[in-house]
Formats: sequence, structure tokens, C-alpha cells
Amino acid sequence: MAAIRSLITGVSGQDGSYLAEALVAAGQDVVGLVREREPDPAAAGLSGLVVGDLGDPASLRRAVADVRPDAVYHLAAPTFVPDSWRDPTGTLAAIAGGTATLLAAVVETVPDARVVVATSAEIFGDAGESPQNERSPMRPRSPYGVAKLAAHGIVQTMREHHGLHVSSAITFNHESPRRPARFLPRKVTRGAAAIKLGLEQELVLGDLAAVRDWCDARDVVRGLQLMAAADTPGDYVLASGVARTVQDLVDAAFAAAGISSDGRVRVDPAFVRPPEATQPLGDPAAALAHLGWRAEIPFEQTIADMLAVDLAELGSSDR
Repeated sequence: MAAIRSLITGVSGQDGSYLAEALVAAGQDVVGLVREREPDPAAAGLSGLVVGDLGDPASLRRAVADVRPDAVYHLAAPTFVPDSWRDPTGTLAAIAGGTATLLAAVVETVPDARVVVATSAEIFGDAGESPQNERSPMRPRSPYGVAKLAAHGIVQTMREHHGLHVSSAITFNHESPRRPARFLPRKVTRGAAAIKLGLEQELVLGDLAAVRDWCDARDVVRGLQLMAAADTPGDYVLASGVARTVQDLVDAAFAAAGISSDGRVRVDPAFVRPPEATQPLGDPAAALAHLGWRAEIPFEQTIADMLAVDLAELGSSDR
């Protein structure tokens, strides 16, 4: 029996890289879609790479036609929400347009393929209720959230009209040692590591009372696989279901570093945003009931893993 062939867009990102490793370990042939061909896909255990860009519909259609995958994980997208304010047109085209093109290519070429599209908790915005589940009001507050909501709607429409096995993964914040440094949790662990090593004296942040629902990217990737393998497609919130503050994040990072945060964390009013009308908190009950999925990696372990990588990287750098 031939191995399952999966196509992952965004394979070089945090989620894509973890997903690729998990699928390869499960014996699948994995092909990654990248903007520019990298020299050695075998180094990551991939069967191959195809070149494609979310802004180039022809390249996405060509990738699906060339690979003819049994499963498609669409993870590629601009990921930094503030950037969407600078280029709302490009954000909408890349996220909503790219998703629509990819799903149309699946309908045309491999209509029996299993597809999972990563959307975002940003689709909820000012939902007016917390926690948020798959049926909560969706009132996004950024161009990024609007684009992800459009992609979420495209998933539902294509599933209903064409009978595609396509699911939307509504992911809340998820972290790992592969998270880029521009995101808050990595900024915190990096800062704690720098203070531990004597490279910095303080960490400057915004509102320490701000709340997020954080879980581990490796748990989320497991959820994506369960969605693809399910008998019937569906849309699922993937979240920890636990509200934590930025102060909780700081405490976990400094505890992992073995140092106190007293006198080492300064709040800069320029970084403090107005309070959110709706607390961002996910309700993963449907994922547990229908997929058997729950976030399993403890928050403190995720932060400790990130801190360990930051200590190693900063400790080995030239000073």
C-alpha cells in the first residue's frame, strides 16, 4: 500500500516544521510548499519541495497538480497581526485569496483529498462572549482577523458545495522554541535568558494584566493531524481553555531561568494597548468530544523549552 502523500504550505514555519516531522515519523511522504526552493529537502526528511506563493494563483494550482496529495495542510499566511494594518490589501489577498485558490485546485485535481486550513482566534475579535467556541459571534478587529474570517467562510462554503473533506483549525496562541522573536512569548523568554546571562538588565513590556490563551504548537500540530484523519470534516477551536496573563508568562520564564523578576521588568506605557472588550479564551470542548484532542503539554514546560533554546543561543553568541 502506497504511503499517504501530504502537502504542507508554510512548511518552514513553526507549525509547518513540527507537522512535517510528525508526518514523516508516521511514515508519510511529505512535500513542502516554499517560496524559494531550498537546497536539501531530505535534510528535514521531506520527499520534496515545490515552489509556490500565496500571491501567485498559478503556482498554487501547479503545486497541487504536480504533487497530487492525499492530504493538504494549508498553514502558510502572514502571521504577525500588526503588519496587516500596513498592508490590508495584501493580507486579504494572501490569506483569503490563497485559501480560495488552493481549495479550488483541490476540487479540480484531487477532490478526495483531506484538507485542513489554519485559521485563527482573531476571527472572534469582539465576540461579546468568553470563552469562544465554534458557534461564537465573529467580529474581527484587524485586517488579519477579517482575512482569516474570509478564509474560514471559504472553507465552510467549499465543504458544503463540493463535499470536500476540508476543516478549519481555529487556533489560539500557540508557542514553541521555533516561535520568532517578534512575538511576545519569545520576547519574554529571550529577555529572561539575556538577564540570566548578564547581557541585559531589564525587560521592557506593555500591559502585564493582558490575557491570552496560550498552548504548545506541538499540541496544535497533533490536532491538525486528527482533523485530517477524522471520518467527517469540521471546524474546531484548538486552545488550552486556560486564561493566562502576561505576568503569568513573565513568572514562568523567570522561574525557568532560576532568577527573580523583581526590579527587572519595566512597563512602558507606549506598549500598553487599550483593554480588549472580549477576553480571548478558547473553548476546546468540541475538539475533545469529536477528535479526542486536548492540550497536553504544560504551559510551564513550553516556556522552559523556549528559555532553554534562548539560553543556548545567547550563550554561544559572540559578546
